[in-house]
Amino acid sequence: MKSAQAVNIKPNSGNRAGFLVPGAFSLALLLCLPIFVLFLLAFDGDLESFTHIARTVLPSAGATTVLLMLGVGLFTAILGTSTAWLVTFHDFPLRNTVQWALMLPLAVPTYISAYAFVEFFSFTGPLQETVRLLGGYKSTREYWFPEIRSIPGAIFILSIVLYPYVYLSVKTLFALQGANIHDIARSLGASKFKVLRSVTIPLARPAIILGVTLALMETVNDIGAVEYLGVQTLTFSVFSVWLNQSDLAGASQIALFLLIIIFALIYVEKKMRGSRRYHEPRAGVRQETNTIRLHGAKALVAALVCLSPIIIGIGVPIYVLAGFAAQDFGQLWSPSIIKAFVTTFTLGLVAAILAVLGGLVLSYLLRIRKHKSATLAVRLATLGYAVPGTLIAIGVFIPFAYFDNALDGFLRQSFGVSTGLLLTGSGAALVFAYVVRFMAMSEGSLENGFSKLSPNLDAVARTMGRGNGKILSQILLPLMLPAITGAALLVFVDVVKELSATILLRPFGMNTLATHVYDFASQGRVEDGALACLLIICVGILPVIFLSRRTN
Repeated sequence: MKSAQAVNIKPNSGNRAGFLVPGAFSLALLLCLPIFVLFLLAFDGDLESFTHIARTVLPSAGATTVLLMLGVGLFTAILGTSTAWLVTFHDFPLRNTVQWALMLPLAVPTYISAYAFVEFFSFTGPLQETVRLLGGYKSTREYWFPEIRSIPGAIFILSIVLYPYVYLSVKTLFALQGANIHDIARSLGASKFKVLRSVTIPLARPAIILGVTLALMETVNDIGAVEYLGVQTLTFSVFSVWLNQSDLAGASQIALFLLIIIFALIYVEKKMRGSRRYHEPRAGVRQETNTIRLHGAKALVAALVCLSPIIIGIGVPIYVLAGFAAQDFGQLWSPSIIKAFVTTFTLGLVAAILAVLGGLVLSYLLRIRKHKSATLAVRLATLGYAVPGTLIAIGVFIPFAYFDNALDGFLRQSFGVSTGLLLTGSGAALVFAYVVRFMAMSEGSLENGFSKLSPNLDAVARTMGRGNGKILSQILLPLMLPAITGAALLVFVDVVKELSATILLRPFGMNTLATHVYDFASQGRVEDGALACLLIICVGILPVIFLSRRTN
């Protein structure tokens, strides 16, 4: 007689998807609406506008974007891989602390990092004051100091915040592989650095490429940091052409080039990863990684290498912002901050609920219907994560504004009633943009949660007469509560930090914490937004702790 554990019942998913298939495809098409609108707007523009943009905007902005991406890609790859290698394969003082603290800079949004570093590097900042004190200088004409508002400065600021993407993916891969591969290489006489060059780096290549790709997507999405640093990227050009020149078709044409870069980036990542598969030892067989104990100068260097990005990435912004906030702590209770906090919390909560509901539909469809159509629906629905928030804002604003105007005109003409800007004026368009942008995070977290639940649960429930709806509501959802909570948390925190779409879609008079900070920074009053910056960073630390616990 076979044991119960040996029986693997695979549920027949043939026609059990029910309403989920049309529902998932409807959701996917709805979430793809902004991208479709972008294409329509771009091709609707006249040839004269296109040639003007191609001649005046694309060459300089395109070159700047490429340089920024190359710099951030190289910097994050080196920093993320080297720190992951050190904490995984070596033992040194503070190792247990830095291996989770290395993810903390991810809690600092790029625009807040830019605001803090500009103040830190300014003439009155601590660095230049120290230089003048040590050198006895009186003015900047007497000494050289790097200009932070430049392309190299932008590369540095973005990289020191985004390297955790590479660190996390590489460290996870190293942890999954265990000690076997590296121990075999050492037993064959390979030195530590030969193992690094010939085994570790090639092994980590897919993880490095994945982490760099995520970092570059965030780089392309950024608008607050590059605007403040005076670096004109394609994303900022979209923003500028739309708002400053009132040329929506031109902005959409630039957005089209930006989309080409993003999709090319995704294609290159998949192509370089190819069909490679890496063996993961079975549970109970995998060994813990054997770490090399470092002593003396080597231990000190390893500790400093790992501590430096933590101190620079999150320590400097907190130091600068806390100094400003301490000067006027009473501002924490000001009506503007309280109103911005309540608005942010409300938008984040609504967007998280909607994203989790949509993510449940998509991830449960994948569970019960292993078919290409289900995979296609999920890929379409989660495409928004690859698209910068500025581009999503354009694609959302046009159809929502058209609906508002059409409905208001119809009701005025028919009943003499005005609805005003029902969607764009209430924040509904903004929530929809958030869901488009962050659906991938919700679906990915929930799919991961479903993968941990045996399909035998579904099969046994069906033998007892349960349909898909009752299986989901009575059996799977209670078991999925940790994954649901994690998905909602990730979406909520990203909504709190989101700036690019919020700037363009927020109704008149509505401020989130991010736009509250942005408005002060635009006026050169970073110190007045310091408290809001610290609130955003505190909220951003939550998913970092969540990710740290999961990876550990």
